[in-house]
Amino acid sequence: MTSTSSTRIVGVDVGGTFTDLIAIDPASGAIAFAKVPTTVDNQAFGVVAALDAAGVDARDLATIVHGTTTTTNALLERKVARVGLVTTKGFRDVLELGRRTRPKPYGLTGSFEPLIPRELRLEVAERLDAEGGIVVPLDEDGLRVAIERLKAAGCEALVIHFLHSYINPTHERRAEEIARALWPNDYVTAGHRILSEYREYERGTTATVNAAIQPVLDRYLARLVQELRGRGFARDLLVMQGNGGTVAVGMAGTAPVNTVMSGPASGVMAAAYTGRACGQPNLITYDMGGTSTDVGMIQDGEPQVSGELDLEYGMPIHVPMVDVHTIGAGGGSIAFVDASGMLRVGPRSAGASPGPICYGRGGTAPTITDANLVLGRLNPSRLLAVDAPVSLDHVRERIVAEVGAKLGLGWAEAAAAILRIANDRMAGAIRLVSMARGHDPRDFALFAFGGAGPLHAGALARELAIPKVLVPARPGITNALGCVVADLRHDFVKTINTALPALDAATVRATLDSQIAEGEALLAREGVALTGIAHLHSADMQFQGQSHMLTVPLPRIDPTVEELRAAFEAAYWRRFGVELPEIRAVLVNLHTAVIGRRPPVDLGLLTAGERAASVADARVGERPVWFERGGWIDTPIYARDRLPLDARFDGPAILEQLDTTIVVEPGDRVSTDIIGNLVVEVAS
Repeated sequence: MTSTSSTRIVGVDVGGTFTDLIAIDPASGAIAFAKVPTTVDNQAFGVVAALDAAGVDARDLATIVHGTTTTTNALLERKVARVGLVTTKGFRDVLELGRRTRPKPYGLTGSFEPLIPRELRLEVAERLDAEGGIVVPLDEDGLRVAIERLKAAGCEALVIHFLHSYINPTHERRAEEIARALWPNDYVTAGHRILSEYREYERGTTATVNAAIQPVLDRYLARLVQELRGRGFARDLLVMQGNGGTVAVGMAGTAPVNTVMSGPASGVMAAAYTGRACGQPNLITYDMGGTSTDVGMIQDGEPQVSGELDLEYGMPIHVPMVDVHTIGAGGGSIAFVDASGMLRVGPRSAGASPGPICYGRGGTAPTITDANLVLGRLNPSRLLAVDAPVSLDHVRERIVAEVGAKLGLGWAEAAAAILRIANDRMAGAIRLVSMARGHDPRDFALFAFGGAGPLHAGALARELAIPKVLVPARPGITNALGCVVADLRHDFVKTINTALPALDAATVRATLDSQIAEGEALLAREGVALTGIAHLHSADMQFQGQSHMLTVPLPRIDPTVEELRAAFEAAYWRRFGVELPEIRAVLVNLHTAVIGRRPPVDLGLLTAGERAASVADARVGERPVWFERGGWIDTPIYARDRLPLDARFDGPAILEQLDTTIVVEPGDRVSTDIIGNLVVEVAS
C-alpha cells in the first residue's frame, strides 16, 4: 500500500490463534492483508506485528478498528481485577444465590465461585420499593465506612448495586458521587449506568463483570495506544463491541462489558454487510477458527441481537450482543479417546502454541487440522505459522497412536472419524440457532468463513439440507473485515413492566425519544465522521405470569397498544405455535439502538487482481482427497484468486488461497456472484 492519503482504514481482529488484519484505502483501491500468530501475553504486540506484516505505516492511517478477545478471555480464565461490592442491606448474597439452577443439571457434583467473594460484598442501609419510592434513606456515613474497608482489603474496582435502582437511580447516583471522591482510581461502576433493567441478579452480575474487566481492558488499550502512538498513529481508534457496533477508544473503558464477544460479533457484521451487497439477506453464519466455532443468524439483512448471554454458569451478561452460539470446535481442537472409549473432539484446544502437530511447534495431540491434512484436504506446503515442518508420516503416526490404536482404526479411518465427530458437533450448533428457534435452515444460505470454515461447510450444508453455501472473498480475515464495515452503535434499555391494558402509549414514545437523544449525544462526543444516523427499536414482552420474554421489533417509534399486542402475539405464534388470547401481554423492557453510519466500503476491492482466462488455467495441480461420499478421489486443485469471476464448475475440487482452503464436495456446483463470493449449490 503506497498511497499517502488519509482515507486508509485498518480492521484488526485478535482471535485465539491468529491476529487478522485488513487495510483498505477507498480512495485509491489499495488493499493489504495479514495473518500473524496471536501474542497471548500482550495482544498489542500481535496488532503491531500484523501492521508490519501488511506493510502498513501507522502514520498513514485514518482509522483503526479493533476487535479484541481481551475481556472475554479474562472472564473465562478468571484473570480479572479484585472487586468490592456495596449493596442494599440484606442483599449481599444475591450474586451468589442467583437463580434456581445448578452448575450441572444432573448428579450431586458441581461448584460455583462468584466473581466477588463474600467478604468483599458489603451492605449499607438504604431501600427503595418496587415503584422507586424511598423507604430507607441512604446511610452516607455507613457507605463511606464500607468503601474504606474495601480499599483496605486491596480492591482495585468498586461496584455499587442497590435494589430497584433501575427505576430510580437516586441512591446509586449519590453513592457513586461519594465513592468517586474516595476511590483511588476511576474504576467505579454504578449498576444503573450499565443496565437499567429489572432482575437484581442479572443486573448485579452484569455490573460486576464490568467492574472486574475494566482495569484489564483499560491497561490493554493503554498499551495498544502507546504502541500505536510510538509509530506515529494519531487518528481515530475504534473498539468493536459485542453488539456489532464500534465505540471510540476513549469511551470503551467506561463500559468494557460491552466488548465481551466482540470478535464473533465482527464476523457476523461482515456477513450481514456482504449479504446485503450480494442480495442474500438471510444467512446462517458459520465461523470456524483455530480455537472455536461461532454460529449466528441474519434475517432480512440484520443480525439477531440478544440481551441475555450466559458466558458460563453463574455469569449472565444482560447487555445487547449479537446472538452467537459458540462451541469449542476449531482447527486446533484436540481429538482424544476418553475413559469410556468414546472418541471426543474438543473443547480442549492446542491453541496457537504448541498448535496442531503439523505446525511443528512440539504439539503431539492430533487436531482437526491434522485430520484435514492427512486426508488431502490441506496442502502441507501452504500451511500458515509453521515453525518447523513435520512429515505427513509423523502426523499419521500420532493420529494412530492417540486415536486409531485405541479404536482399532488405521490412520485414514481415524482421521475421517475425527472429522465426522467435529462436523456433528458443528451441525448441532447450527441447529440451536435455527431449528431450535423455529427457523427452517432451508430458507437460509450458509455463510462460511474463518480459516477453517470453508473446509467443512459443504458437508454441514448437506447434513442440514441447506441449499447454498457462500464463501466470501477473504474468509480467513472476515472478522477483520467486520471491523472495517461496522458502524458506531450505542444500545439502551429501560424497564416499563406494565400490562398492555394499563399502558399509556405516550410512555413508550417518551422513553424511546429519551434513548435516541442520549445515543445521539454519545455519537457527537465521539467525533467520528458519519454519513447518517439510524435508530432501531424493540420491546421485550411476555404473557403475564410467564418468566421468559420475546423480543419484538417495533414498527415505528410511536406504536399503539394494539400494535404492540398484535406484534407480540404474532412473534409468540412463530416461536411456539400457540395462541393465548385469555392472558394479558406485558411490556417489560424498551430497547433502542442508535447507529452512526460510517462511510461504505466497496467489497469489490477484495477481488482485485489478475484473473485466469478460464477455470482450466486456474488449475494448479491434483491430489488424492478423502470425501465422506466417495472415499479417496483424485481431485483438481485451483488457485481461487486466479479463478475468472464468471467461473462455473462442479465438484469435487479444492480451492486454495492465502487465508483458507475451500473443499467442494462431489456433485456440488460452484459459481461466483457479483462481488466475488463463491457460491456453492449443494447437491441434493
